[in-house]
Amino acid sequence: MQKINLRDIIQKLNLKAVVDIGDEMPDITVPDLNRPSLEIAGYFDYFAYDRIQILGKTEISFLKGLSPSIRKARLEKLLSYDIPCVIITRDLPSPNELILIARENRKSILVSSAATTQFMSRLTNFLERKLAPNTTIHGVLVDIYGIGMLIIGESGIGKSETAVELIKRGHRLVADDAVEIKQVAKNILVGTAPEIIRHFLEVRGLGVIDVKTIFGAGSIRNDIKIEMVIELVEWENYKEGDRLGLEEESIKILDSYIQKKTIPIRPGRNLAAILEVAAMDYRLKVLGYNAAAEFSKRLFEKINKSK
Repeated sequence: MQKINLRDIIQKLNLKAVVDIGDEMPDITVPDLNRPSLEIAGYFDYFAYDRIQILGKTEISFLKGLSPSIRKARLEKLLSYDIPCVIITRDLPSPNELILIARENRKSILVSSAATTQFMSRLTNFLERKLAPNTTIHGVLVDIYGIGMLIIGESGIGKSETAVELIKRGHRLVADDAVEIKQVAKNILVGTAPEIIRHFLEVRGLGVIDVKTIFGAGSIRNDIKIEMVIELVEWENYKEGDRLGLEEESIKILDSYIQKKTIPIRPGRNLAAILEVAAMDYRLKVLGYNAAAEFSKRLFEKINKSK
């Protein structure tokens, strides 16, 4: 299970601590948030207590309108649950009862200056990325014409050398050797490089090179959505199937299916040019034009006319 410590959220979103519980800060495992409006009104039957609790202007105003005894009782019940923390938006002042009860129950009370809707959007996006399912794959990830292309294949087949040629042609490197992949939504994968090897690329015979230093800042990017997987195979191991490209092959990574092409290699083949064409052809298909389908259509029309 993915998790992120509350301390990292405080640093990322510049939150101020009204009640600080020190090193006992919990790990967050759920990307969803909860505004406990019903709970402070007294309804706890379906309380999503495992989520970060957000108090905006509506909730704070409602609490102020309650009598001191009812307000204290509602907040005591709210904080008796194993909630990760309470975050108050708009720099609104925290009710005194909330501060006292939070200290007794060892619960963090945090404050953000952002508007409630804006803050919840930022926090949700941050949590979804950090808590997304992830894996690491051996390969090279490049940006070709804005298309995230993951190149896989056996060790020594030429993935990194192909990446060098692509970089020389003006495309960008995301990751070499190890690609960290997160599933941020259904069938949406984002790839990046582990921090220790970011911007570095290994070429057999040369060793490790710093792509950013040699080719400039425009030759790298930190992450990209993976839209195609290219598997490089030796020519003699290539099993020829549909030569027209009518049948789309896919590969499953985590719980997502990504379009895959298998490219046979042999001396003399310009792999960089082939991958450029693959990226441009993918963009055309996204726009609704399929060259293989168009060719097949013309072929059948020609055959029918000749009968």
